Amino acid sequence: MNRNSLIAEIKRKRTLLCVGLDTDINRIPSHLKASPDAVFEFNKQIIDATYDWCVAYKINTAFYESQGAKGWESLEKTVNYIPGTHFKIADAKRGDIGNTSDQYAKAFFETIPFDAVTVAPYMGSDSIKPFLNYPNKWAIVLGLTSNKGSEDFQQQHIGNHFLYEEVIRKTSQWGTPENLMFVVGATKAVELSSIRKIIPSHFLLIPGVGAQGGSLSEVCKYGLTEEGGLLINASRAVIYAGHDANFAKEAAKVAKQYQSEMQQYL
Repeated sequence: MNRNSLIAEIKRKRTLLCVGLDTDINRIPSHLKASPDAVFEFNKQIIDATYDWCVAYKINTAFYESQGAKGWESLEKTVNYIPGTHFKIADAKRGDIGNTSDQYAKAFFETIPFDAVTVAPYMGSDSIKPFLNYPNKWAIVLGLTSNKGSEDFQQQHIGNHFLYEEVIRKTSQWGTPENLMFVVGATKAVELSSIRKIIPSHFLLIPGVGAQGGSLSEVCKYGLTEEGGLLINASRAVIYAGHDANFAKEAAKVAKQYQSEMQQYL
């Protein structure tokens, strides 16, 4: 999906919502457990219930990789089921030497038709540039994350600025706003103002609204652009809103509530 198509969907639906399909087999409602592919059946019903209220889905691959070959099968079926109108993110956090990144890019852009994949920038330009060689595909670079460990490296000072600022500044030169996004945790909303000075036009993927306590209003205050410029992810708050046979209906209610709140800022 290209940038113009993503912006058009945001404006049409008046939402920035990305639903995270971080599906834990142990949290799937018991009535689905007898299904031949319980994970896919759960995802299918979540997608059916929420696609009107979101513009993107993010799949954290760890929840599927942990299930071996069957998990990868569930992942592929899920990606293929997501409507073509929706932006599909592989939250895989890849990044390695160039020829290995070539294969990662092939896996997530050719073998499995994702629109974007999250990547770790620590190994430098040759670990990320292979993901930028695909038309209408995106690399989403880890910028400033919400976890406690972000203090270990990302928030260390380099002269008069932080390491994460240097990472974002440097990485933004390797691509364009047409193929590069950045991850910024929702609990780091205030820092978005300085990040926007570095990358005023790039899209940002914002995890952490909902179960992790990030503020939607703060994120929009400091990070929103005229084009939207944000994909705000909610995972557990949406997909585990209900725990019984009505789980999909409960997920739809929460997704619709997010959309209702987001449209106030668009």
